[in-house]
Amino acid sequence: MRRVFTTPDALMAGHVRGLLEQAGIHCFIRNQHLGSAMGVLPPDECWPEIWVSDERATLAEEVIASALSGSGEPAAPWRCPCGEEMEGQFSACWRCGRERPPGPA
Repeated sequence: MRRVFTTPDALMAGHVRGLLEQAGIHCFIRNQHLGSAMGVLPPDECWPEIWVSDERATLAEEVIASALSGSGEPAAPWRCPCGEEMEGQFSACWRCGRERPPGPA
């Protein structure tokens, strides 16, 4: 197992875990509930850490770097088969719940 990400922000750790799981990379958060020990332990030793298997570590680091770089173009708007126009950041229709169809918008 290898640590691929650490942060003082538990919400960011959860976000990164979601990104990795969406990419098909099994991971777990270590130190998720250790925040209450800060003061007894050094703060940076209590931060949440994302761990993955050694075989998937390189891919996980690439997924994290790509997602957190902020260099990606915003997704184009798309039209759901039910006729609702959706902004690009949404992956499912708010009206009918259908997933965004694959391919161009």
